[in-house]
Amino acid sequence: MGRPSQHDVDRLLDAAVRLAAQAGPASVTMAAVAREAGAPSGSVYHRFPSRAALLAALWLRTVDRFQEGFLAATREEPAERAVMSAAGHVVAWSRANPLQARVLLYGPADFGESDWPEEARERLRLGNRRVEEAIVTLARRLGPGTPSEIERLVLATVDLPYATVRRHHRAGSPIPAHAEELVARCAGLLLAQPVTGS
Repeated sequence: MGRPSQHDVDRLLDAAVRLAAQAGPASVTMAAVAREAGAPSGSVYHRFPSRAALLAALWLRTVDRFQEGFLAATREEPAERAVMSAAGHVVAWSRANPLQARVLLYGPADFGESDWPEEARERLRLGNRRVEEAIVTLARRLGPGTPSEIERLVLATVDLPYATVRRHHRAGSPIPAHAEELVARCAGLLLAQPVTGS
């Protein structure tokens, strides 16, 4: 069995995450990642043929890691608990992974999505579709799954939790331990309120 590479993909992407979290997507260059990882520039180019490929891999690995737990939360039973768990996951994951959470406070466009390889853009579309389908399925478990109900779920499980995470990151303060419970309770309260319209 061969020895694992000293400068493997995860190590290089970890370096890219640190750069992006500290100084934004523009700071993630091939040379900067090599310096941050303590790797030769050739190691970066060997694994990522272009900066666009590097940025795509950085974003996709980060969002995949987040979505794994989020999607699992949406499948919990009963459906009301799934909503609260999904909302809480956003905060809990962000607290446990503060650098990666800072990456996700940007968007794929900030990481040059339009220049990504087509395979990477397709992975992004599939990931987004999985989340959309999970929320629609959850809405149907709760009721008729009307557009207004889906909008309420997005507010409860995505918008409000991310607003909480963003506020603390922008203030440079750690996410408090009670924030997860607060967003979960807010999600539960939103479910208890009737939504008019279709």
